[in-house]
This record gives sequence, C-alpha cells and structure tokens, in this order.
Amino acid sequence: MGMTPIQEITTPALLVDQAALAHNLATMSRALPGARLRPHIKAHKCTALARMQREQGHPGLTCATIREMEGLARAGLGDDLLLANETADPRQTARLGALIEAGARVTIAVDSHETLAAAVAGGVQEVLIDVNVGLPRCGCTPEQAGPLADAARRAGLRVRGVMGYEGHAVGVVDRGDRAALCQESMEVLRRAHTDVGGDVLSAGGTGTFDCNDVATEIQAGSYLLMDTAYAALDLGFREALTVLATVVSVSAEFAVADCGLKALGMDHGNPTVDDATVWFCSDEHLTFAPNTPVRPGDRVRVRPAHVDPTVAYHERLYLTEGDQALERLDIDLRGW
Repeated sequence: MGMTPIQEITTPALLVDQAALAHNLATMSRALPGARLRPHIKAHKCTALARMQREQGHPGLTCATIREMEGLARAGLGDDLLLANETADPRQTARLGALIEAGARVTIAVDSHETLAAAVAGGVQEVLIDVNVGLPRCGCTPEQAGPLADAARRAGLRVRGVMGYEGHAVGVVDRGDRAALCQESMEVLRRAHTDVGGDVLSAGGTGTFDCNDVATEIQAGSYLLMDTAYAALDLGFREALTVLATVVSVSAEFAVADCGLKALGMDHGNPTVDDATVWFCSDEHLTFAPNTPVRPGDRVRVRPAHVDPTVAYHERLYLTEGDQALERLDIDLRGW
C-alpha cells in the first residue's frame, strides 16, 4: 500500500508507530545482543515483525503455538525455533517433525513423561526441560528435571538445557521486588540445570529482561509493541501500538467508540484514551468521558493494557508516521 491517511482506515484497527518500533528494536538489541535475546513471537504473531527482530542479530525465536512455528519456518526463519509450550498430542508434534524434515531446527519444552513421549512420537529431536520456577502454570519440579532429562536422552533426544518462566515476577511494579522474585526463580532454575545439563537456560520476559543475569537467553516479546501495563514499569521502551477507533455516539457526559472487548485484550484491565476517562468496554463498544468534546466520526487512539491478546484479535496492523499509514502488515501467525 502507498501512504494512506489513517482517517481512511476502517476501524477498529491496529496502528504501530514506526519510530517507537525502531526505538524498541534498537534498545532491546543493545541490552541483549545476539543470542542473549530469543524474541517471543506470541506478542505480535506477525512474520514481518519477526523478520525485523531477526535482522537485529537474534538467531533464535520463541513461539507459543505450532502455527507460529510453521509460519516462521515457511518464511525462512526456521534456523532455531523454540516451542516454549507443552504438547501432549502426537498428531500435533508430528507437525513439528515435518518442519524438521523440511530443514527447520525445532526445540520443544517438555515437563512430563507424557509430553516427552509425544515429542518422540512426532519426530522431535531436541528438547528443553521446563521447570516450574514459581508461576503455577507448566513445568516439572526441580527434583523431577534430572530424571526427565535422563529419560529424554535414553529415548535418543538431545537435551539442550532447561526453561523456566518467572511470569509471577515480570509485572511487579517495584523494580527491587521484581528483581528479588526473579533471582529467587532463577536459583530454582539453576539448581535444576545442575541435574539436567546442556548449554541453555531459557527464561525471562519483558518485565525482567534487565534483572535476569542467570538465563543464557531471554524470551521477551511485549517490548516490541508495549502496552500500558508494561509502560508502568518504566523499562525504557515506548508504547508503539494503539487501536484506532471511531466515535459512534455522543451523550452529554460520555462518548462511545467502536472498540470493545472483541478488539482489546482486557485481562490486565481497561485500556486508556488520552485526555479522557475510560468507563468500561462491552462487546463492540468503548464508553469514555472525554475532557475535550468529541463528535461522531472523530477518531481516537486507544492504548491497550495487554498487547499480546489485543494483537491476536486482529488480522493486520499498519505501520504509521504521524497520521499517515506507511505499510500494512498481516498478522499471519494468529490462530491455531
């Protein structure tokens, strides 16, 4: 597409400020150069943005879904892909085996004999042992990590190392508290790694990228586009992504825009509209009280609280400079 006024874009629509995007790419690459960063693609699900991250010199990429793995491999970005997620269905891991046969390097997280068996059945050859480091989600106990690694090697797999996500720490506002929680989690991961072996300690996220000195690679993703939740931590990245919305109704005390629950990730709370107070969101609508009068047809930029699920609701995004859209990028890795 050529340069297009954002006023002509159908709403709701994702806008990504090109200057802020470039700042975030460069800032993270200076902090975590090369293999120290394994960008997490789940934050944007966009092959074009993944390519920009690779071009910053980061050889490996992190995925949350097999679809993301497949899309990156098709795009020629399959040199070192990590599925940082458990898969217990051999029919699904067979899709990973097909990527390996086509020349991609695939590593998958395992935390049980069942997920290990699914990896073997699917033709996966390399694994990380996923360890629960404090977030009650996936991961085996540190005591189970060594025996599971031994079982993987007996099955003929290469165990590259360990993985653990300190997700309960990444959003803590006080940096001292956040760093302390991170360190506590990484001591758990370090203990497990002693029993597991391998070169890789994979962990972290945007919230702890600058206080995790144990992990050999950091799986940060949200830094690229950012949201209001992470912006509150003052991490040095800029909010690049907004949702463009159109005012569709105006009353004496409030206005309504066409950007609701089906266009915004709401698990971290309400979005933000500058110079206004957001009241609530419903399926298709955002109700807000503007400090400056608005009229039906006016455009507003909505800043989401959580970027990852927000992006997953949309089919495309627009790179912008001021009020002009420069390029349209497909969010081509969404879905399962």
